[in-house]
Amino acid sequence: MAYQNTSSEKLKFKPQSVRLMDQVREVLRYHHYSIRTEQSYIKWILAFIRFNGKRHPKELGRSEIEGFLSDMAVNKNYAASTQSLALNAIVFLYKQVLDLPMADDLEPIRSKKAVRLPVVLSQSEVSQLLASMSGVAGLMAKLMYGGGLRVMEVLRLRVQDIDFANGYLIVRDGKGGKDRTTLLGKSVVAELEAHLLETKALFEQDRIDNIAGVYLPNALDKKYPNAGVAWGWQYVFPSKTLSTDPKTGIVRRHHLNESVIQKSIRSAKNKIGIDKRVTSHTFRHSFATHLLEAGTNIRVVQKLLGHADVKTTEIYTHVLQQNLQAVVSPLEKLGLC
Repeated sequence: MAYQNTSSEKLKFKPQSVRLMDQVREVLRYHHYSIRTEQSYIKWILAFIRFNGKRHPKELGRSEIEGFLSDMAVNKNYAASTQSLALNAIVFLYKQVLDLPMADDLEPIRSKKAVRLPVVLSQSEVSQLLASMSGVAGLMAKLMYGGGLRVMEVLRLRVQDIDFANGYLIVRDGKGGKDRTTLLGKSVVAELEAHLLETKALFEQDRIDNIAGVYLPNALDKKYPNAGVAWGWQYVFPSKTLSTDPKTGIVRRHHLNESVIQKSIRSAKNKIGIDKRVTSHTFRHSFATHLLEAGTNIRVVQKLLGHADVKTTEIYTHVLQQNLQAVVSPLEKLGLC
């Protein structure tokens, strides 16, 4: 066997299931990983096992792990971020599920991390795009551009995360598990308040119909049993239909699916004829770039975006337009026209 258990690495939680993948789910849920992370980790753990002839991971070691990760880079041309995700899943499997140590000096062939500038819309293009979107999707797009929100951050907003009095939004458990505050534009307040009136009517009907309370993170439903049926905990953008919670099997109302905003953005983009690749994340890129163009301190922008390192925020300095407008191309000085 490639690994030996050590007394210094004891599991705080021991899964009870017999099947390996059920054990993985148990441990992921014990540590309150999101359903998306659960799905990704299971996908890559299964890929790792299949790559090694369906042998049990206890029979595999450093060479098999490096071989799998190298194959991702050399033969399958996966991005560096995807390779890192697969490695994280394997580390979780060995350390958290199997309680086996892993070598800290793995040396697989690394995928090349491409340095690409973000796609940024001009303020005019943002204005046209938002004007071409309406309804709930249009409101979400305004919040995303106005506060630099990721698509899942706007979808997971709760009623109590909106501070109308002080003009900001609270992003809970964002990327990296961090909370942060960001901007709530005054121009969207009236529309947002009207939307919440409709949402509250749906919420009150659910209470009449005795629908289960909204999903609460980190087992808060056990600590606060009535929080799930409290107005403040409800999603700002709830789904129109009920769905079954994949973890508990409870039928409840979840937030909208991200496809709602994504489809609306594509439709608006095609309608006004923008040729750039525009996604929901483009609003976040444009938010950061336009703030920097307006002279906002980069540290403030870093805080609003929730970046741990200012170097991540600095990528937006490469697409600023304010100085380019004053620069004349040498071609213009040739007098060819």
